[in-house]
Amino acid sequence: MHVSKKEIEVRYAETDQMGVVYHANYLIWMELGRTKLIQDLGFSYAGMEEQGIISPVIDLDISYKKPLRYGEIATVHTWIEAYNGLKSIYGYEIFNSKGDLAVTATSSHVCVQKDSFRPVKFKKLFPDWHEAYEKAKK
Repeated sequence: MHVSKKEIEVRYAETDQMGVVYHANYLIWMELGRTKLIQDLGFSYAGMEEQGIISPVIDLDISYKKPLRYGEIATVHTWIEAYNGLKSIYGYEIFNSKGDLAVTATSSHVCVQKDSFRPVKFKKLFPDWHEAYEKAKK
């Protein structure tokens, strides 16, 4: 199983009135983690979009364990939790500067045509990417 790691400096604008990272910002960090994972495997999400294919989130599960605060470094670990050639489920763990687990999450995605939102068979359309996912998944 391949695990990508992406460090993110927590910016003041990402915190809420309580001084902790606002919950929705973790979703952005998860996207950064997915992008890093895809790059680590030798591909580009932007390149896929240029071909008229997008990969919307169809399900999300997130659990907040510890707060992250301004000035800390968040480290996002991302991997392919499950993959079947049509749907990809990514796993995430986000750690604080001390290495404590702050967030666990999964997000599910399918690939669709950008103009119609009709599902496409990822393994048929992107066979090299499919093979890399098969090798990298949990």
